[in-house]
Amino acid sequence: MDRKTPRIQDVARAAGVSTATVSRAISNPSVVSEATRNAVFEAIRSTGYQINLTARNLRQRRTRAIVVLVPNLGNPFFSHILAGIEQVAASAGFSVLIVDTKQPHANEGQLFTYLSSSRADGLIVLDGSLPVALFERRGTAGGLPPVVFACEWIAGSPFSKVMIDNAAGAAMAIRHLHGLGHRCIGHVSGPRGNVLTDTRLQGTRAALAELGLPVRREWFFDGDFSLQSGAEAARAWLALDERPTAVFCASDQMACGFISQLSMEGYTVPRDVSVVGFDDIDIARHFIPPLTTVRQPRNAIGAAAARLLIAQMGAGTADAPPVEEVLAVELAARRSAAPPGPAAG
Repeated sequence: MDRKTPRIQDVARAAGVSTATVSRAISNPSVVSEATRNAVFEAIRSTGYQINLTARNLRQRRTRAIVVLVPNLGNPFFSHILAGIEQVAASAGFSVLIVDTKQPHANEGQLFTYLSSSRADGLIVLDGSLPVALFERRGTAGGLPPVVFACEWIAGSPFSKVMIDNAAGAAMAIRHLHGLGHRCIGHVSGPRGNVLTDTRLQGTRAALAELGLPVRREWFFDGDFSLQSGAEAARAWLALDERPTAVFCASDQMACGFISQLSMEGYTVPRDVSVVGFDDIDIARHFIPPLTTVRQPRNAIGAAAARLLIAQMGAGTADAPPVEEVLAVELAARRSAAPPGPAAG
């Protein structure tokens, strides 16, 4: 016996809504309530209705895709952010395309091809080091779709962003070390010209000044957020005649590199020096010793960026007023930081 092909009217009856509501739930999920959206998609599953995505997207001139630009997919910091983006995007009917901006093939010309409304309905950018010229096609035909920056951003750019209070997080780390009794505190910074480096450095310097602690040039070590730069900072710390008893690293990867290098040289954290990181990547709690760090709500950052982008896409314009959303951080106190002992210094 032949079965009748399910129609949108069958979905509407099963969900108890109008056909217009079914259409809205499919084409623009963010404009209907979660309960209605769930009812519609349950009805689609139960009736066997097939959504013709290709035809729908051609009619709407939409791709139903979000492009995410990530600076180095090998960095474990981004995993939970991408998971948060994917969870929100998938629930709204969007696919996610991830582009690693630091791969050798990702030159400016090739990246440019991803920044088109013909490739994606919206962009989430996690790389604040990209040239601003890449994003200067707003409002042009076939030009730039809505853009949201997350974690990093380009200073002065007219785009919405989701971030944490980096300066406050750095100050939190310094105050924690001060509270443990440290009065000589160093800092390993991120790459030069990076907004996270700058804001965390500002927070570090401000907290040191507020607490009346010394700010010594030789106690500030250059880094680039990598394990290797943390190891190099450890070697620089070892070369000092007078060493800080605690070091705040602007990323967990640098903190892990710092601690590992000291271990290879026969030094122990926190006996010889206390170390605090920033990010709370997955390895931080399992490292030896478990790393004290400033915890970023990474999944929440990704989810918030995706929700903000979808809302802007629903508004139908790339020129919506920019929104800035700042999420709170917290200190995860573990065993890599302790009161200074007789071996420190």
